[in-house]
Amino acid sequence: MNATERKSLLEALKKGTVTVTFRKIDTGELRVMPCTLNPAVLEANNVKTTINYDAQNMEAFPVWSLDKDAWRAFRLDTVEGWEVL
Repeated sequence: MNATERKSLLEALKKGTVTVTFRKIDTGELRVMPCTLNPAVLEANNVKTTINYDAQNMEAFPVWSLDKDAWRAFRLDTVEGWEVL
């Protein structure tokens, strides 16, 4: 994933819900995860943690997983696709 794609993904995550499809490192399993970094959604889930993101220098994005109601992370080099919901 190039720098422009990383930046676009980060912006989409901050605005709303994004479904990210990636390969899990430990099993190679394909994971489809609805997730967000939208402050309103995080607040609604009583999440008060703030992470400083630098899309160009990060290897993985910690995100709020909407299907697990927990923080999860995915490596950017394992992302196979993503779409805004």
